[in-house]
Amino acid sequence: MTDSDLVAELAKRLVGIAIISSDINDGDLNGKDMEALIGKITVFFENAEKPAILTREVLLLLEGAKDTKNEITVEIAALLDFRPLAKETEENFMIRSVHGQKTDGTVADFTRHFSDRLEQVKSMIQSGLNNNTVGMLQGIEDMKRFTVGREIVIAGMVYEKSITKNGHILVTVDDETGRVKVLFAKPSREVTNSAAATLFSSAYKIINDEVIAVRGKVSGTDFIIAKSLMYPGVPVHQRKKIEEDISIGFLSDIHVGSKLFMQKQFDRFTEWMNGKFKYRSDYAGRIKYVVVSGDLVDGIGVYPNQDRELAIDDIYLQYKKLFEMLGKIPEYVHIFLLTGNHDAVQRAEPQPELPSEFCKDFMLENMHLVSNPGYMTLHGMRILGYHGTSLDSVIQGIPGCSYSRPEEAMVEVLKRRHLSPIYGDNPIVPSKRDEMVIDQVPDILHMGHLHKNGYSEYHGTLIVNSGTWQSRTSYQVRLGHMPTPAVLPVYEAGRMELGTVDFNNVFE
Repeated sequence: MTDSDLVAELAKRLVGIAIISSDINDGDLNGKDMEALIGKITVFFENAEKPAILTREVLLLLEGAKDTKNEITVEIAALLDFRPLAKETEENFMIRSVHGQKTDGTVADFTRHFSDRLEQVKSMIQSGLNNNTVGMLQGIEDMKRFTVGREIVIAGMVYEKSITKNGHILVTVDDETGRVKVLFAKPSREVTNSAAATLFSSAYKIINDEVIAVRGKVSGTDFIIAKSLMYPGVPVHQRKKIEEDISIGFLSDIHVGSKLFMQKQFDRFTEWMNGKFKYRSDYAGRIKYVVVSGDLVDGIGVYPNQDRELAIDDIYLQYKKLFEMLGKIPEYVHIFLLTGNHDAVQRAEPQPELPSEFCKDFMLENMHLVSNPGYMTLHGMRILGYHGTSLDSVIQGIPGCSYSRPEEAMVEVLKRRHLSPIYGDNPIVPSKRDEMVIDQVPDILHMGHLHKNGYSEYHGTLIVNSGTWQSRTSYQVRLGHMPTPAVLPVYEAGRMELGTVDFNNVFE
C-alpha cells in the first residue's frame, strides 16, 4: 500500500464508526500501526453520537504523539521485580469435553434428538415450579381431560409463532403426545405496565424449537389462553469464589493466518504476561488460566474467496504459528483451547477437540484441547465455554438482541438452557442425547464469535464475550458490525471482579 492510499484505506475501514476530517492527510498516517489505530478509534467512538468525526486533534490524542513504529522496535527487558503469584499456586482443574454420538442423520435420529432435548429441559422447568402451583401435565394430550376454563400447565417445543390480524401472538407447541395452540393476548393501551403487558412482551421473544412451559386456561381441546410463560432459566445462586488469589484470561477469535490478525497486539499480550511492561504487571502475574473459545485460526475455504484475505494459506502452518505464539505464555499458565467454525473440525456442533495432526508437534504440557462446547472446572468453579456460532440465529430471531451487545443474546441462551435453541442455521449432530443442553449451571459462561466484547450477569452466572484479535473485516464493514479487537477480559477469581486490558495501547 502506498502512502497516498492510507487515508482512503482508513476511511474504508471506519465506515459506520467515524468520518475522517479533511485536516488529516497521508503524512499523519505514514508509519503508524494501522491495526492498533483502528482499534483505538473504534473504542473511542463506540458510544459517540453519529455522525462522529475523526479530526487531526483526536488522532493525535489517540496516538499519544508517539511514534508507534519506532517504539515497537525497542527491546524490552522483563521487570526485575515481576514475581507472579500464579506461579506459586498449584493448578487445580478438570475438563469435561462434550461429544455428540454419531448417527446416520435419519428422520428417526432427529426425532430422538429433539425428544431428548424436550425431556431434559422440561425436567428443569418442572424442578423450578413452586409446589403451590398447578402441576405440569405429563403430556399435551392430557389436556383433553379438562373442561373449558380449567387452569393447567403444559410444556413442549415451539413449532411455530405467528401474529394474528388483531395483533395477538399465537404459538403452536407440541410434544410426543400432541399439539396445542397457545394465545398470548395483546393488552390494551391502558394496561401497558400490567402483568399482561409483561407476558405479551415475553411472548414476543419466543423462538422456534425452544422448550417452554405455559400456564393458562383451557379454551377447547387444543387451545389455551396463556396466563404466564416459563423458561428453565438457572436458579439464583452464589458464584463460586476461589480461595487462591488467581485470575483467568478469556480470549476468542484469534484468527491466525488472516491478513487482519493483529500480530503486534497479540505479541504485546504475551510480553505483558511475561512481565515485560510495568502497566498492571501485578494483574498479569495473577493469571493462572487462559480460556480460548474457538476460531484459533482463520482456516482454509471457510467462505468464498477467503484465499485473498489470508497471510498464511496452509492450515498446518496456521496452527504452527498459533502454538508458537501461545508457547510464549509462561509455562505455569494453563491454556484451554476450544474449537470454532473456522477451525479444522466438523462444522456440526458439538465440535470435537482439535485433531492431533494439527498440534501434536507443537503442544506443550500447559496446553489442553477442549471440545466446543466444553466445561472446565477451575478450583471448584465451573466455566462453560462455547464458541457462539448460534448467536447469529439468536440475534436474528429474538427481538431486542443485537450484534453490538452480545451479552444480551448470551443471557437469552442461558435462560433457555440451550446453546443452540433454533434449529436450521447452525448445523447440529443429531445424537440420541442433545449435548447442547446446558445441563450444569455454570459460574461463568464464555463465548466469542461476534468479535465484540460484552459482559453481564444472570442469576449469579457471569457472562463474558471476549471479542477478537482480528481487525475489522470487509464483511463486517458491509454489515455495519464494529468489533472491539485486542481487549482482554480478566476475571479475578479470588476477588470475584472482572476487568479488561486494552492491548491497542502501547504500554511502558
